[in-house]
Amino acid sequence: MLDGYMIEAEPYYRPTGNEVDLFSAAYQARLPVMLKGPTGCGKTRFIEHMAWRLKRPLVTISCHEDMTASDLVGRFLLDPSGTVWADGPLTLAVRHGAICYLDEIVEARQDTTVVIHALTDDRRILPLEKKGELVQAHPDFQLVISYNPGYQSVLKDLKESTKQRFCALDFGYPDPSVETEIVASEAGIDSATAHTLVEIARRSRNLRGQGLNEGASTRMLISAGLLIKAGVPLGEACTVALIVPITDDPDMRDALGNVVAACG
Repeated sequence: MLDGYMIEAEPYYRPTGNEVDLFSAAYQARLPVMLKGPTGCGKTRFIEHMAWRLKRPLVTISCHEDMTASDLVGRFLLDPSGTVWADGPLTLAVRHGAICYLDEIVEARQDTTVVIHALTDDRRILPLEKKGELVQAHPDFQLVISYNPGYQSVLKDLKESTKQRFCALDFGYPDPSVETEIVASEAGIDSATAHTLVEIARRSRNLRGQGLNEGASTRMLISAGLLIKAGVPLGEACTVALIVPITDDPDMRDALGNVVAACG
């Protein structure tokens, strides 16, 4: 039923600690897991790698503020034969034993995310109120969410009643040597260039809270590396992939440009 959600080839992932073993233990106990960390630090790649390693289908849902409970669980639709029920992605995962990954759950409305509560305790059920059905989770089902604490505010944060239902793994940007290895491998560039990009990112991250909400992420470094591999000079690649996306402030762009020039 979910063959299209199986990950056939191993996604590259470089462990930075014992997160693989901890997640595997949580899966064996079917505990829900929260992945906490900044944007672009490898949370999504990690869960893709774990789904491949555990040989389970992965249903990924990118959360947004307009997402409704029906977008998760399903809705009635009209077809030539009349009204039919169509399962949403969460319901498909629950019925058929997939890992369901709610990416950046803090972006979703709180009245939407409460539908997951009954899946995160010993009941492991999903109520389909519109259909009048209680779906018992498949024995292989697991719920995983990602959460960026840097985005938390009065208006955008997870309720404590939601947070406390999950085990949590902390993710951050890797040590420079490890991040260099990741960028070189993913972008297909030499280690010296990858090291330069990592140093630029490290300095940009030091500016967080001093004009930047976020520094350059590992994902952005890989994008810059791919541009460099395609023949774009380092300075231009950094401008396009690192500087322009993270700030519109002219002074901050100039400061970051000086960082690139100093490192390059």
